[in-house]
Amino acid sequence: MLKLTVPDMNCGHCVSAVTKALKGVDAGADVAVDLDTKVVTIRSDASGEALAAALGKAGYESRPAA
Repeated sequence: MLKLTVPDMNCGHCVSAVTKALKGVDAGADVAVDLDTKVVTIRSDASGEALAAALGKAGYESRPAA
């Protein structure tokens, strides 16, 4: 399980874009987004680097959640 903070995520469109980007790396990923805390929890076999890179390509910076 990977938890990432995505500071620029602030609306439903962002949630959709982030989820789509992550599912693009691993279609079977379980993605849960908490818009209030801006934390995305991902259960995936893909590497954290690949998932973070996909978010970056979609225009969203991310960092490991505390």
